[in-house]
Amino acid sequence: MQVSTSSNTLRITGNIKSVNDYQEIKTATDHLVQEHKEITVIIEDSLSITSSIIGYFNKIVLKDSIDLHMRVGNSQLMELLEDLNLTAVFKVKKI
Repeated sequence: MQVSTSSNTLRITGNIKSVNDYQEIKTATDHLVQEHKEITVIIEDSLSITSSIIGYFNKIVLKDSIDLHMRVGNSQLMELLEDLNLTAVFKVKKI
């Protein structure tokens, strides 16, 4: 998995699966949240995301009032987010 940032956008490529992946995503997102109230997370090709990432994104949206927009490239991940009723919370769109 690789994480890159530019302006208010976090781009994730590869499968998200480990605790290290969570830490890397959280660290990168924390830097964006310090400077922006609206961020876009692009998950290009991961099949799923871990529950810790879901919990962290939920926290920044509901508690920290960050306007999160998630763009998802994989159909399986899109279905997972729909099943968990997170598409509205994370403003998810398919890319």
